[in-house]
Amino acid sequence: MKRPVSSTASRLWPNVTAAVLFVVFAFPVYWMFATSLKPTGDIIADDPVFLPTDITFDHFERAVGADHFWTLVGNSLTVTVLSVVFSLIIALLASFALARMRFKGRRGFILTFMIAQMAPWEVMVIAIYMIVRDADLLNSLVPLTVFYMIMVLPFTILTLRGYVAAVPKELEESAMVDGCTRTQAFVKVIFPLLAPGLMATSLFGFITAWNEFPLVLILNKGIEKQTLPLWLSSFQTTFGDDWGATMAAASLFAVPILVLFVFLQRKAVSGLTSGAVKG
Repeated sequence: MKRPVSSTASRLWPNVTAAVLFVVFAFPVYWMFATSLKPTGDIIADDPVFLPTDITFDHFERAVGADHFWTLVGNSLTVTVLSVVFSLIIALLASFALARMRFKGRRGFILTFMIAQMAPWEVMVIAIYMIVRDADLLNSLVPLTVFYMIMVLPFTILTLRGYVAAVPKELEESAMVDGCTRTQAFVKVIFPLLAPGLMATSLFGFITAWNEFPLVLILNKGIEKQTLPLWLSSFQTTFGDDWGATMAAASLFAVPILVLFVFLQRKAVSGLTSGAVKG
């Protein structure tokens, strides 16, 4: 039995749209990695080479061999991982309080977090600089870690709150009847059920902190206290018109996020959607 034409068309256009969007968003990423593997002659050729035949890793060697590369990798990993871990710890406690407890000013508290999530951080760079300068913490990784944590905290709390609210209270009460304290019930019952939400928020926090540029540009002038986004922006000056090394540096910068997303993408997507509609 033949399907109606309207039914076939309704199935076809979403697939075509998805394919077009995939090509639009995936092609720049492919071009970045492909250019980093091309010989310099293919990169500067008049006719673009879409499929590199002669693969070279010289551009990656120059990027990795740049001054302070491994120091900046360590700085980026330090501030990113610490800010994500601290934000998850604080958000777990705050989301539990918002989802389970009823107290005066609770709605205003939630509204404040929503407003904080919408506020553009770029307009507060000057105020943040003055705070850090007065605290004598310029050229330090501590302010970056603290402010990156604050950046991702509203989203993390609101998302995890939806997950905590979705866990039936009866499970927690049953654990307490069996002899668990409230803390033990949270750790043994609620916490394991928050895995998708934790993955979604940790991925968001990692991407936000890993890619952040304006704060480190203003707060950390010393090269040994900077992070990879600022290092990446200086490649055009360091290597002149060496687009191969620039693309190799951009590829190295993007690899951690791509790897993390590949491992977490299924849980992260379900975590974002579930946390957005529950609670």
